[in-house]
Amino acid sequence: MKKILLVATVQSHICQFHKPLVEMLREQSDVEIHVAARNNLAEKNGLKLDFVDKVYDIPFSRSPKSTDNIKAYKLLKKLLNDEKYDIVHCNTPMGGIVTRLAAKKARKMGCKVFYTAHGFHFFKGGPKKSWLIYYPIEKLFSRKTDKLITVAKEDYESVKDKFKCPVYHMHGVGVNEERYTTVSKEEKKRLRYEMGFDADQKILLCVGELLPNKNQQMIINIMPQILKKYPDARLLLAGNGPEKENLEALIASLGLEKSVTMLGYVTNLQDYQHISDILISCSKREGLPLNVIEAMMSGNPCVLSENRGHRELINGGRNGYLVKVNDYDKMTECILDILDNPDKATEYSKNALEFSKLYGFENVKKELREIYGL
Repeated sequence: MKKILLVATVQSHICQFHKPLVEMLREQSDVEIHVAARNNLAEKNGLKLDFVDKVYDIPFSRSPKSTDNIKAYKLLKKLLNDEKYDIVHCNTPMGGIVTRLAAKKARKMGCKVFYTAHGFHFFKGGPKKSWLIYYPIEKLFSRKTDKLITVAKEDYESVKDKFKCPVYHMHGVGVNEERYTTVSKEEKKRLRYEMGFDADQKILLCVGELLPNKNQQMIINIMPQILKKYPDARLLLAGNGPEKENLEALIASLGLEKSVTMLGYVTNLQDYQHISDILISCSKREGLPLNVIEAMMSGNPCVLSENRGHRELINGGRNGYLVKVNDYDKMTECILDILDNPDKATEYSKNALEFSKLYGFENVKKELREIYGL
């Protein structure tokens, strides 16, 4: 039996992004799978780590300055020494750094260390400071890594011939094709009725943690222009986070309380994808955003800010639009173009659905099997 440890800064990361990996491992071999991460599940209504064998609460912090990471290092080092894992698969910046430091002795004893980069802090067109700080760190830690996995093709191209370990690319972490799927017009109307919306009103969906980087204030500021054309349009913001109060204040200042709904953290996100007309994302940077892939699988066209992750998903402009960050006029124009033209929306929807198949559970599991050598 193989013993495998999955590590991330927080447990919700494993819940949200690594079920396909666990499913693939259980299908292919006799394995015992453990998780080491800080327990934040109370903040994430409905998430459970009930698909692994053991869970260890390790007090990682996202801040490199936090002394909690010293505690995490000591606990993780002891765990690796006690459990004798065959593979340690780490994720997230601090989870990845602390784990690879703690695994020095374990690697000498034969343990293999994998690291998935869900989006490097350095990227094409990114700040020079990020390249000067984060690129050397990632290159140094590649010496402590047996396999480096990138989910963004741009990240793969940036490091494949430069880092000191084998580098792989895979199409994200997998989206459940059964959960995120297209629905008929009749089903869409039924769901809207059940969820308290009108059958014909325009619904815009924006998904993501409420953080400055996600830049939800951009679409909120655009809503008055959308309402001039479609007075009953609704913007739904799904997610929670530290920007909640600031965004609520912005909504109130613009008098948008009846037109913008903050949903908080929802566990039935697929239902909101199914009732929406269009997905909006205004973020300043992304690795490879799942919410966009989920929208595409649900048949929704997308209007997205231009960044590394979004560039990878908007396929030649055939399945949506890319707009410069904070170009309010262009984003308004693109949203209205889709809302005004049902035939174009249908074409984008079909193209998005076809393109998204690469990112489904089944294809990602196939790629993981090849990376793991199973």
